[in-house]
Amino acid sequence: MLNRMGLIVRGLAAALLILVSARLAAADEKRLPVPAVAIRAGELIREDMITERSFEPNALGVAMFVEGRQVLVGRMARRALLPGQPIPTNSVEDPWTIARGAMVKVVVEDSGLSIVTYGAAMQSGAPGSLITVRNTDTGVMIRAIVQPDGTVKVADGS
Repeated sequence: MLNRMGLIVRGLAAALLILVSARLAAADEKRLPVPAVAIRAGELIREDMITERSFEPNALGVAMFVEGRQVLVGRMARRALLPGQPIPTNSVEDPWTIARGAMVKVVVEDSGLSIVTYGAAMQSGAPGSLITVRNTDTGVMIRAIVQPDGTVKVADGS
C-alpha cells in the first residue's frame, strides 16, 4: 500500500514539475509583432497587416527586432517582410516626403536673406534626412535637408 502511495505521489510531483517548467517556459517567451500578410518593399504598413506571435528567446538570436506594433503602423517597409517572421528594426523607415527624381523647391537662407529655386531630387527622403539635389538651372549638386512640407533646405557648407 505504501509503495503504491509513493508511486502516486511521485507521479503527481512529476506532473507538477512539468506544469511549472511549462509555465516558466511560457513566461520566457517573447511576443513580437509580425506581418499577417506579405508586405512589399516601399509599401506603407497598416494596422490590419500586423499580428503578434510568440517566440522563444533563443530562437531570436542576437538581432534587433521591432517590439511594438505602434512602431510599425504608418511606416514604410524597406524590404519585403514575410508573414509570421519577426521584423528587424532596420527593415522599416519613415515614409518618404520626396521621391527620387521629383522636382523640389530648394530654399537657401542666410542672414535674413532667402533664395528659392528648384531642383531634381537625386535620392528619396523623409523629413530630416540629408539628400542630394541637382539644381535645374546650373546643374550643380547640392546637399539639402528634407523639410516636412516637401521642400529642401540647403545644408550649411553645400
